[in-house]
Amino acid sequence: MQKIVVRRPGGFSRLELQTLPDPAPGPGEVRVAVRAAGVNYADCVVRMGLYKSAREFVGWPITPGFEFAGTVDAVGDGVTALPIGSRVFGVTRFGGYTSRIVIARDWVTPIPGQLSFEQAGSFPVAFLTARYGLIVLGAAGAGSNVLIHSAAGGVGTALCQLARAAGARSFAVVGSSHKLDHARAHGASEVVDKSRSDWRAAARAFAPNGFDVVLDANGADTLKHSYQLLAPMGRLIIYGFHTMMSHGGLPNLPRLVVQYLRTPRFDPLSMIDRNVGVFAFNLSYLFTQAHLYVDAMREFSLQLERGALTPLPVQTFPLADAAGAHRALQTGKILGKLALVPEI
Repeated sequence: MQKIVVRRPGGFSRLELQTLPDPAPGPGEVRVAVRAAGVNYADCVVRMGLYKSAREFVGWPITPGFEFAGTVDAVGDGVTALPIGSRVFGVTRFGGYTSRIVIARDWVTPIPGQLSFEQAGSFPVAFLTARYGLIVLGAAGAGSNVLIHSAAGGVGTALCQLARAAGARSFAVVGSSHKLDHARAHGASEVVDKSRSDWRAAARAFAPNGFDVVLDANGADTLKHSYQLLAPMGRLIIYGFHTMMSHGGLPNLPRLVVQYLRTPRFDPLSMIDRNVGVFAFNLSYLFTQAHLYVDAMREFSLQLERGALTPLPVQTFPLADAAGAHRALQTGKILGKLALVPEI
């Protein structure tokens, strides 16, 4: 097998390709011959050494990657309902950048027939994040007004689709004009390019009484305004701090400090007066809640089958060029998702 290993934190060159013996599945486990592994911004943060759960659960060296798709090529004792050769996709708490992965049976799901390996391997993290934020924490439903930041990225695109499927009205914010049509095509009710327009004024015009749910992974640049735009009983959902990070391979320490100091602190007393809530989450700390994954993936499969959801556009890189994928992702210009493809 081949896999990407990061021996110590740093830039793009830290992503090393290694060749190792194939792992064997234990009881209740399956081994998947990986055909595509999704790339997420969190993987870049892992590589830089700034991802807390990576340090807690793995340490160094570490193989990044939270999602994958491929075929089952070995099963452990007790696994009877997943034949060899089954096409599956799933999630893992790190370790996804590999050509062979051993994983508990519960964390893989048969791929719906219309998805390619590349589409399936880059699907779970974005949609699980979007669903947990929008539906589980945000309680969005028919008629809800939803504000989606970074609406052309992986999670943002998934949020646009899930908001439409839930019957919500979504106001999508993107960072450049070439992303406008992408957000519209994936279900956004209205889209604004914040590099050319005052997104806050446009948001107020869209929802004069405020938003029921605002989903924000930017950090200090937008959190204060996102909070101010909440309607009574509205919920601000925070799932990242992207503006803390530089576009280069290494973290910019002065920028980290400045952005941290600019991050708003929410006053519980004012929250009571306004009847609003602030929620935050990180999927890597939810792996003890397997039912959340099982329920969501079952729901996604049904929605994909009936066309309520569609796979995200995906750009591929060879597994050996994980550095190229990280470099591309950190430009902020990608629409949809990226995936690494091991050699067959």
